Amino acid sequence: METGREEKIWTMAAESSQVPEDRAGQVIRILPRCLRERLRYGIPDFGRLEELRFRTGEPLAAVYEGKNRWVTPQGVLSGGLDDPIPVTKEMIREMLEYISSYSFYAFEEEIRQGFITIPGGHRIGLAGRAVTEGGAVKTIRHISFLNIRLSHQVPGCAEKLLPFLYQDGKIRNTLLISPPRAGKTTLLRDLIRLVSDGNAYGEGVNTGVVDERGELAACYQGVPQNDLGRRTDVLDGCPKAQGITMLLRSMAPAVIAVDELGTAEDIRAMEFAMNSGCTFLATAHGGSLEEIRRKPLFCAMMEAGLFQRIGVLYGGGCESNDERQARGILLYDGGFREMTEGYLWY
Repeated sequence: METGREEKIWTMAAESSQVPEDRAGQVIRILPRCLRERLRYGIPDFGRLEELRFRTGEPLAAVYEGKNRWVTPQGVLSGGLDDPIPVTKEMIREMLEYISSYSFYAFEEEIRQGFITIPGGHRIGLAGRAVTEGGAVKTIRHISFLNIRLSHQVPGCAEKLLPFLYQDGKIRNTLLISPPRAGKTTLLRDLIRLVSDGNAYGEGVNTGVVDERGELAACYQGVPQNDLGRRTDVLDGCPKAQGITMLLRSMAPAVIAVDELGTAEDIRAMEFAMNSGCTFLATAHGGSLEEIRRKPLFCAMMEAGLFQRIGVLYGGGCESNDERQARGILLYDGGFREMTEGYLWY
């Protein structure tokens, strides 16, 4: 049996290895030792695994290909609760040691935000007792809930959009709208890569990303784990409004990308950057163009024509290459005229 010291040495060796770990290895090495082999061989394809949820005293849960599943003692995913694996406090404690490389207090800033990112860009959500100070969360104690959200990147999923988003060799201000888990972040991530590296419709340009929630670049120790292109600079964990201003002043981006516009401060900072000659790629929550236009925060922005391209996503997300035919997007110009004659499937 591995001792804690042996486990730490093994973890450090894996991080420093010149051979990249595969997706399964990145996740398995932070799991409790009692589960590693069972899940390695029980889960058919880690590329289709989206989440593993550990709740103390409750069955181990998973999201696989968009469907909720329970994990059996054999590591097999099941739709029923006949014989699930119960999550124990010891499992949570052991995982926290692996996730933090036995230096839990070195991750206080990440814990305050409610998640820790590990190599590969996979994000571990944390929940327990919040300790507050001055009305703000200082840390989380008695952590009893962990959610492993596996990082997904689908290179090429935004390519079919490019002919509609470029004009005269330049990307237009673009807003992607969708309900949660419909794929807008995955689509935006690939669009950033294509704009940064260049494509058949435009040359590559300096691109800045304000990654407030760490979902676009999935930085680990400051290094993006996702491919956002060769000309991309990332501000990780920075509030959007502040980050937009910082990038504009320090990195001279031609394009700035943000995920999930949500506050008046975000929109004011974005409008200031647009007036300074910067193009924006952004996303927002919404089920339709009409729904977004009814929201007071977005109404004036939309009517002012800040975005020349607006995309409304339909379908179940970009997580699986085999399901691209099931997703589509309606694209509109700044005058809300449809550009694609129905859904563009991608």
